[in-house]
Amino acid sequence: MTTQLLRVSMLPFLFFFSPAMAQDADLGKDLYNASCAGCHGATGAGGGELASLLTIQTPDLTSLAARHDGKFPMLDVIHIIDGRTGVRAHGGPMPTFGSLFTSSSTTHGGDYGSVIEVRGRILSLAMYLESIQK
Repeated sequence: MTTQLLRVSMLPFLFFFSPAMAQDADLGKDLYNASCAGCHGATGAGGGELASLLTIQTPDLTSLAARHDGKFPMLDVIHIIDGRTGVRAHGGPMPTFGSLFTSSSTTHGGDYGSVIEVRGRILSLAMYLESIQK
């Protein structure tokens, strides 16, 4: 009886989280298109419209896992996006699009809500990059 009650009580949560996961994938793709595609290309393979203006070649983001023995370097990617790990072309913490990934760019939820929203954006973008690996 308890197991059946538990299953029934969990049902609303399954419906709640399924659309959220789909929205995260869409958010990650939208963030990529707005923030990364200009340099890294629409597919992530490099050669975006702004790539010719850069002094270094933009890396192929679809081969991150391949360059790390078949395992997507999720934590490294998150650290690059949030600025903890500098990237030469970005001058450190993503100067062009950094406001998308800071708590000052959010308007609701107070300080704590802002941090959660920013971390959600970063994770959504990283998960999108993981989804485009070859």
